[in-house]
Amino acid sequence: MKILVVGASGDIGQAACDELNNRHEIIKTGRSSGQYEADISDLAAVRDLYRKIGQLDAVVSCAGDATFAPLNEFTRDSFMYGLSQKVMGQVNLVIAGLDTIADGGSFTLTSGVLDRDPIRMGVNAATANGALAGFVKSAAIEMSRGLRINVVSPGLLEVSEPRYGKWFQGHKPVSSIDVGRAYSKSVEGALTGQVLIVE
Repeated sequence: MKILVVGASGDIGQAACDELNNRHEIIKTGRSSGQYEADISDLAAVRDLYRKIGQLDAVVSCAGDATFAPLNEFTRDSFMYGLSQKVMGQVNLVIAGLDTIADGGSFTLTSGVLDRDPIRMGVNAATANGALAGFVKSAAIEMSRGLRINVVSPGLLEVSEPRYGKWFQGHKPVSSIDVGRAYSKSVEGALTGQVLIVE
């Protein structure tokens, strides 16, 4: 398969690429790295990205920033940043890609643990994760041509613990191998409309 991986240079993106790379053609994309660059929060930029690449068999999104801050310090703009990046960026990949993905192809998005196991300062990411779960469940019933859509929801990766572990006290980190397998299940399997939890 020809698979676009957005956010391929991050820890989660690398886990997805490591799992899929031996069996498929991987096109790596990011905001400032990869074979192509695009800001996925801009729908026009996503449409242009698809025009440049051409038909794909699958899209894997491991991208999307959120704002980590105490609840009482959020402004509308700082809260909307996470929603525009993590939620609408990934939604844009689906909306713009519906006519680009081959019959029977798939979209795999990425959320995370915080909507089901919250931490302090994680309300923006938790809100985004919950929105993505609702999106894939609903979008799955409207997809035509055998298209599928899922979202992978990993805990904190072991490889990410040195940087972010102080925020995730008591959380059990997950292996990159297990996270990669969740992307394999979504891309190479038959599930649709599912939240694939890795914990």
